[in-house]
Amino acid sequence: MPRTRASATALFVPRKTSRAQQRSARSEFAEARRQARLAEAPAERGEQDGFDPELRATYPPSGRPGPASARGGKLSLPKHRMTTATASGAYPFLAEGGLGADGIFIGRDVHSEGSFCFDPFSLYSSGRIEGFTNPNAILAGIIGMGKSALAKSLATRAIAHGYRTYIPCDPKGEWTAVAQALGGYTIALGPGLPGRLNPLDAPARPTSVSADDWANEVRKRRLLLLAGLARTVLKRDLHPMEHTALDLSLDLAVAESEARGSVPLLGDIAHTLGSPERLDAALGDQGGRMGPAAEDLAHALRRLVHGDLSGMFDAPSTVAFDPKAPMLSIDLSRLGGAGDDTALVLAMTCASAWMESALADPTGGRRWVIYDEAWRVMRHVGLLERMQSQWKLSRGLGIANLMVIHRLSDLLSAGDAGSRGRVLAEGLLADCSTRIIYRQEPDQLATATSLLGLTGVEAQAVAALTKGRGLWKVAGRSFITQHLLHPAERALFDTDARMVLAA
Repeated sequence: MPRTRASATALFVPRKTSRAQQRSARSEFAEARRQARLAEAPAERGEQDGFDPELRATYPPSGRPGPASARGGKLSLPKHRMTTATASGAYPFLAEGGLGADGIFIGRDVHSEGSFCFDPFSLYSSGRIEGFTNPNAILAGIIGMGKSALAKSLATRAIAHGYRTYIPCDPKGEWTAVAQALGGYTIALGPGLPGRLNPLDAPARPTSVSADDWANEVRKRRLLLLAGLARTVLKRDLHPMEHTALDLSLDLAVAESEARGSVPLLGDIAHTLGSPERLDAALGDQGGRMGPAAEDLAHALRRLVHGDLSGMFDAPSTVAFDPKAPMLSIDLSRLGGAGDDTALVLAMTCASAWMESALADPTGGRRWVIYDEAWRVMRHVGLLERMQSQWKLSRGLGIANLMVIHRLSDLLSAGDAGSRGRVLAEGLLADCSTRIIYRQEPDQLATATSLLGLTGVEAQAVAALTKGRGLWKVAGRSFITQHLLHPAERALFDTDARMVLAA
């Protein structure tokens, strides 16, 4: 006799049955199996007062049945609203409008696929970006990532916008070809070369400044230079009596040179320091003898007059500053030997003082001043003080300073926390509204994040940047930009020519 009902273990349906009968049979079979499982489950699982150490599912399943259980149903949440400022902080690099089309073309914004232009003067004067308080910038990146090409590209393309570019110190001589190709010129300094620069040259007085005020400004600049040179050679801070000796010797040398109708030289200062009786007479009854204080200073300046730097900064300048030249660089590559870099630092101090004096005229137009290989100056307080003065006066003089370093940790090499050098270095970073970061090594990410306030997303981006690609932080706004070079620029800016063997 054929079976017409389903059992709990198997389902048999006669061959000649309608579809309705088949569906009914299957439903009965499924219900019979479910009841069988419910009846057998407690015994098989050995439940003990509802405690299950293996956290297995219960039978029957708990919770409300149907769509209200949220198992497999649709969950509806209210919409979340936020401003675009909040969205840009939560999702950086998305939906960024860029800095506008004004200024120097840099390349392509990686995320928006649009062109990226940058002009610190336009951004500062227009006030489009809140927090953009100065035109200064810092550029950091490891070797081989294209930071030198970016600095040179900024310098050359700025000329098309009517700006001029000056490089106070070129330790590797890489800017000589660039300056010559653009119609500028280079002053090469070194042993046996004809170039001479007198760092005590007085710049032309601006028409808006009175003669007395300008005389005081020139004197202050000269004293700052002399103190920096002495501090570099002596490798220590100056004592109060030594500062007094420099004051007296400068005043005596200036008076004698004006009587001759000339400009004082470093040799004149050294000669006066070597005559303590003249300093004592100038000091009068104000107390103390200047002999012991002037002795070390005289020997410190002697290196620039009779030592390994003689002939470069102890004679009248053989070149005049041309404010109309599109580019001017000072080549110090012949002084960049290994080991003690004191000679190079002294030359950088003198060359920077000479060029900064020439740039003191606020009517000279808008100019870029690029400090290449600036990591060399971080251990020397005198050079940091000169750079700080240049940074603070940038807006009044119409100057955009660009500092090029390898790592952000170079700023920490200026000294211990709280030291004068560290404070100056961190102050330079704080006075840069634009920070350009090329790829950093993994062990440098923590320092970069701390100094620049990078977000987690930005830190990950910096670690993965490829050649020519950098993170631009402009007054808090972030961009990932691919620098684009013309083939002629690529050939002109090539810094790896010596690493490539000729075919």
